[in-house]
Amino acid sequence: MIRHQYRALVCATALLVPCLSYISPGFLALMGIGPSWVVLWLLPWALEEGSFSGVLAGVSFGLILDSISLGDVTQIPALVILGFWWGRLGRIGIPIEKVFSLGLLGWLGSVLIGLCFWLQLFFFKRPVSVDLFNSWSLHTIFAQSIMTALLTPIVSSRLLLFFRSRSNSV
Repeated sequence: MIRHQYRALVCATALLVPCLSYISPGFLALMGIGPSWVVLWLLPWALEEGSFSGVLAGVSFGLILDSISLGDVTQIPALVILGFWWGRLGRIGIPIEKVFSLGLLGWLGSVLIGLCFWLQLFFFKRPVSVDLFNSWSLHTIFAQSIMTALLTPIVSSRLLLFFRSRSNSV
């Protein structure tokens, strides 16, 4: 019974990620740019469940979020790298429990996703001018990474406690 409730709650929190990415609440935005909700969910999941689950969740979220955005760039490479890296940190490294460590990992993950977007635009679009070096790309990367880093200690630490409570009780 407890296992079914846990699975239902994990699915509910996972379904919130595309919804929050699509809705993007304005009160959680910095100059119109919200946090990377997928980083906020993927970080505690990969830390607790390991590399394979992190990569699988990264691919799943990448496919779902790419189907919502319908853009030219994809989130899948960055999410797979983050899922694998955070999964390895959770299994091999020291236990990550401090909110500063979670905030730093969330900030790095958001910067990696933003740089992955920027590199895909740079290499696959091949613009005539150098518009990709304008301030909009840096503004987007830094605003999203700041919002993600500020929300990671709040959201990801609660999710990490929730994911760890299952392993302690079962």
